[in-house]
Amino acid sequence: MHESSADLAALQALLERSYATAGPHLLRIHTPDRRLNAEQVAGRLTGMCLLALATTTADGRPIVGPVDGIFYRGSFHFGSAPDSVRFRHIGKRPQVSATYLPGEKLAVTVHGRAVPIDVHDDANAGFRQALLDIYVPRYGPEWEDFLNSGAAYARIAADRMFTFSMPADQL
Repeated sequence: MHESSADLAALQALLERSYATAGPHLLRIHTPDRRLNAEQVAGRLTGMCLLALATTTADGRPIVGPVDGIFYRGSFHFGSAPDSVRFRHIGKRPQVSATYLPGEKLAVTVHGRAVPIDVHDDANAGFRQALLDIYVPRYGPEWEDFLNSGAAYARIAADRMFTFSMPADQL
């Protein structure tokens, strides 16, 4: 878990704002006992979380594809190639939605905009180290060469976030 107390407070405020404006259908499903608080979200979203990320084409069509999601400092981050369709879309229309859905017991959905980040900037050294901590043990030290070869990363600046966690006694 990489979140500071300030990160957790901001994440909790985001969750509360999100549910305050949620529609009745969502609220019937995401009852208070099925929601995660900020600390629970940060505790559950460790390592790599496979996200379904949606971007939009110039004519408004949604395009969804999988990305490695890294939850860091209260926000999802993801990477791809700088010349990917995904990053071309984000360059022109940064609005995105993403869902982490490992199964019917847990779901975390965010809506917001993708903000490109430079993993070589000193301001992002903590995130870069988080990437190395996740991927070097998995793929070996060569993975750092991949990171240095120009991979593009972005952070989702969330406007809304919804969590769903099915309590064990309701399975």
